[in-house]
Amino acid sequence: MNRALIVVDVQESFRARPEWSRMADPDIARSVDRLVALARDRGDLVVRVLHTEPGTGNVFDPERGHVRPLAELAPALPGEPVLTKTSHNCFTTTELQRLLTEAGVTALTVCGIRTEQCVETTARIGSDLGYAITFVTDATTTDGVGGFSAAQIVERTEAVLRDRFARIATVAELEAERAAERTAGAGGLAVSAG
Repeated sequence: MNRALIVVDVQESFRARPEWSRMADPDIARSVDRLVALARDRGDLVVRVLHTEPGTGNVFDPERGHVRPLAELAPALPGEPVLTKTSHNCFTTTELQRLLTEAGVTALTVCGIRTEQCVETTARIGSDLGYAITFVTDATTTDGVGGFSAAQIVERTEAVLRDRFARIATVAELEAERAAERTAGAGGLAVSAG
C-alpha cells in the first residue's frame, strides 16, 4: 500500500490571528514534524497544503505574507509538494488527487490546523474518494468555538470520523507500528540470512 501524509494548513496565517492564543496545541509543529519524519522513514509521500484567500486582505491573503508553513516546521524536501488551496478540503481546488493517483497512493494520514474544519473535511473527502484514512488527532489543533471547548470539538470530530471515514490514531501509536514493522522486517531478514 502506498501512503501519503497530508499536512493541512500548518501555517503562519493562524499564528497571525488573535485566536492563536486559544489554540489547544500551539506547539503543533512538534507533532507534525514527528509524523513527517515517520512518513519519510517509510518512504511515504509528504504533501503540505496551505489555505489561501487571495484578494481578501486578511491573514490568508498571500499578499500579507503569512501563507507559509509555521517557522518551526522542518522544511519540505526537494520533491515534496507544497500546494495552496482556496476551499476547506485539500482536494477541490488543488492538484492533490492527480499527485496521489500518479504516485499510486491508496492510504492517507491526515493532520493539521482546525481539527473540525479543513482537516476533518479533507479526511471525509479522501474517504469518499476511496483512500484509507488515518486521522492523527494529537497532530491536529483547534480553538474553542460556538461555546464548545477545543477538547469537546476534538472528541466530536473523533466520534464522527471513527470507523465511518477514518481510523483514529495518535503519533505515538503510529511510531510504535513503525517500530514493529522494522522489528518484523529485521526478524525476516535474520531468518532468511540464517
